[in-house]
Amino acid sequence: MAIKIGDKIRFLNSVGGGIVTKFQGKDQVLVEDEDGFEIPAFIRECVVIEENKMQVHSKNQPKANLQENLTKAQENTSKEKEEITITETPEGERLNIAVAYLPLDPKALQQSAYEAYFINDSNYFLFYNYMSRQGNSWFSRSNGVIEPNTKIFMEEFSKEDLNNLERICVQLIAFKKDKPYSLKNAISVEMRVDTVKFYKLHCFMENDYFDEGALIYPVVKADIPEKQMLVSATELQEAMQQKVRENRHIPQPIVRKKENNSAILEVDLHIHELLDNTNGLSNSDMLNYQLDKFREVLEQYAGHKGQKIVFIHGKGDGVLRKAIEKELKTKYKKYYFQDASFREYGFGATMVTIH
Repeated sequence: MAIKIGDKIRFLNSVGGGIVTKFQGKDQVLVEDEDGFEIPAFIRECVVIEENKMQVHSKNQPKANLQENLTKAQENTSKEKEEITITETPEGERLNIAVAYLPLDPKALQQSAYEAYFINDSNYFLFYNYMSRQGNSWFSRSNGVIEPNTKIFMEEFSKEDLNNLERICVQLIAFKKDKPYSLKNAISVEMRVDTVKFYKLHCFMENDYFDEGALIYPVVKADIPEKQMLVSATELQEAMQQKVRENRHIPQPIVRKKENNSAILEVDLHIHELLDNTNGLSNSDMLNYQLDKFREVLEQYAGHKGQKIVFIHGKGDGVLRKAIEKELKTKYKKYYFQDASFREYGFGATMVTIH
């Protein structure tokens, strides 16, 4: 069934829908939701659930009757929207928000355009504003309201637009409708996007949100906004040189290098080494944070063939150790792993070799 302006539709790949208000190009439409926001959507991801009554009547039909039919259609739409129930999850009470990028044609990555999606992995509605920096100003690329536990398409952009995405910012306000909820602070997270990754297919990785590989930038994890270093390379170099000059006059202890382990990278995954404050975090929240750090390190050194990385997880109940082994056996099969040196780490560490 062909989609027409005024048709009521539902999204195939996410919760929600609304009334078609406008066509964008050959394959996209703008859909007005119950809050009055226009959401871009691919025609192939929409299904008509009620045709526009105004378009099927005769031109000679009285205007009053047309208005009456339109009012009835809008009332039916409102009633159906009220019947939609949102399934909440215990882990969804903490905000987990991300921005995702996917290539339109992974087989021709050098020429492909890209899609940007907003991921709301929580039980909250979100007012969001997704921006990119242009000079000393900010440009809003997408904004609106996203429903709980959904992902939405924000925009399609070309290779030529990548330079405008080196600095992005996401602003958020979380809320629930018609029910009590825990107050969340307004969030504004500024991030630097590594545009070089858009040219490397292995950077678009398997994930929990898409069937295809995606480049995902976390914005909020378990209610904690992501913090990234945004100083320039020049500022960083000057700060490091200043620190070296200051430290030259301080007596330094002699530290002998370990000849056999000089190339081994150590990553301590104990939660107190990763977070200054764990108040309010459940065991599940802390485990997910540790695993995210584990994945982040492996992605960072993915191209360093032969690099040895020791992940210190401790002995404990073995929950983190088992979770790491599961990741290595499923998502990182190409990497070799073994127990790290017993003499140095006991049973509390695993060594991974990048291949």
